[in-house]
Amino acid sequence: MENSTNFIKNGITREEIQNGSDGYGITNSELSRSSLPILIPIVTQRQRTNSLDRSLPIITTTTNGLCSPNIPIMIPICCYRSPHVQLCGRNGLGLGERANYVNTPHIICMVGLPARGKTYIAKKLSRYLNWIGINTKVFNVGEYRRQATSAYKNHDFFRGDNKSALAIRTKCAQEALDDVSQWIDNGGEVAVFDATNTTRDRRKFIYDWIVKKMGYKLFFVESICDDPTIIAQNIMEVKVNSPDYKGMNKDAALEDFLHRIDHYAELYERMDEELESSYSYMKIFNTGEKILVHKHEGHIQSRIVYYLMNIHITPRTIYLTRHGETDFNQLQRIGGDSDLSIRGVQYSKALASFIREQNIPSLRVWTSWMKRTIQTANGIDAPQERWKALNEIDAGTCEEMTYEEIAEKYPQEFEARDHSKFSYRYPRGESYEDLVARLEPVIMELERQENVLLIGHQAVLRCLLAYFMDKPSDELPYLQVPLHTVIKLTPVAYGCRVEFIKIPIEAVDTHRAKPMVPGFLDEKFKVGSGSLNGEGESYFKESVYEAPELNYNEASHATVVTAKKLMSPIMVI
Repeated sequence: MENSTNFIKNGITREEIQNGSDGYGITNSELSRSSLPILIPIVTQRQRTNSLDRSLPIITTTTNGLCSPNIPIMIPICCYRSPHVQLCGRNGLGLGERANYVNTPHIICMVGLPARGKTYIAKKLSRYLNWIGINTKVFNVGEYRRQATSAYKNHDFFRGDNKSALAIRTKCAQEALDDVSQWIDNGGEVAVFDATNTTRDRRKFIYDWIVKKMGYKLFFVESICDDPTIIAQNIMEVKVNSPDYKGMNKDAALEDFLHRIDHYAELYERMDEELESSYSYMKIFNTGEKILVHKHEGHIQSRIVYYLMNIHITPRTIYLTRHGETDFNQLQRIGGDSDLSIRGVQYSKALASFIREQNIPSLRVWTSWMKRTIQTANGIDAPQERWKALNEIDAGTCEEMTYEEIAEKYPQEFEARDHSKFSYRYPRGESYEDLVARLEPVIMELERQENVLLIGHQAVLRCLLAYFMDKPSDELPYLQVPLHTVIKLTPVAYGCRVEFIKIPIEAVDTHRAKPMVPGFLDEKFKVGSGSLNGEGESYFKESVYEAPELNYNEASHATVVTAKKLMSPIMVI
């Protein structure tokens, strides 16, 4: 890398850059580490809407090491931290866009009998891929069938000898594949084709369409389950409550659905290593008891396999909470490694009492390496683990400053962050997008665990909540994560029930909502205003004590949010 890449700035040499006359924001120490093997691309067109020096050219090279205005170079990841280096996708990125990691669109095709967890896997996989920045959508063929037919009558519709019904189901599958292709053409990256696909003829039809005609990559995921307990649980929790059985007695719905499974089972052909040797696929036995992978291709499929190897359906609860209030919170300073304030210590004791009263079996406590999270965990009688990956977002040169100081000293940077908070990277620091990448191992381990209490930081918990609540990247940096509040996450059928439990100890309100005008700073964040005290009055008065019963199930992510009385009031967002 050192010898093959030329750095340019209006004819200035690499040595001049290394001596500090560049203005790129790349330090001597960063250049000295450029032998690191981890490389990333940088843009070929500067985004001139941010606060960077508009006079700086693009750093480029040709394949023979000569300068070129069009071809991007690969740079060490140490230089990637520079605010003057931007990630690019296939088509280049504008301000606020996410990097594109998928060169060839992928179709993930589910396979298996009804009530084997296919839709659960499809929705969970879609949520994960979207969270890491891969544009993913689920196409459920059952929804197409419901739109194409009148009200569901009975299981005879799924009989193998019902030719008219088979024609309808085939037509619905084709319509779903057409929509998949159109969605991919409009910028989609991964589509999950959620259907039974239990015969080799149907899988060949899909392969011919996806691979041979469209030129996409295809990966089958077959869910095989012969555990009657898991099947019965899936049927009772999900299937008898499906739109097909709306208004029907549960016992009648159960009997009809079991007949439907029998009709599929008569024609079911498991994926075969010899007869379908050219296909890429994985088999999941009894929700993860055993995994078989055959011919997986490339980075995306590898990540899918790794993720699906980690998920389980064991009932568990995840508790999230920020550290107790700190001295820096009271001074309105971001970052740093401050100690807890007096009220923060009170919260630490109250949290330990709350957790003890919950009597949570096999609980594990995770904290960051920061003093404030470790101090908050004091008194909790459970095994504790320290995760460096859980440290708060690195504010770089803005560490330990107030928002008011940042706005005064770096007004362009302050405004740029408001324009695109998710992708904005603090000078010498991190962005929320960087933080999501850092937290991916945490998500993997959370999926493997049972009951966990995670004591973290505002930005970190926003990223984790966005994963569990299936929130898009533009909403992620503005999720409200108040101090002295326990967030209880309980996995349900296709999503997660989220409860906010306020521990009644006063704390400052550190939440800064998205301003109507980028760069505008609310009065409450100006030193001496006093409006930070008293944890967000309008937020709590309207949301905690008068919270109505709320239960919604959105088709897009099936997140269930509830509000009910517990030991402490629950806040609904």
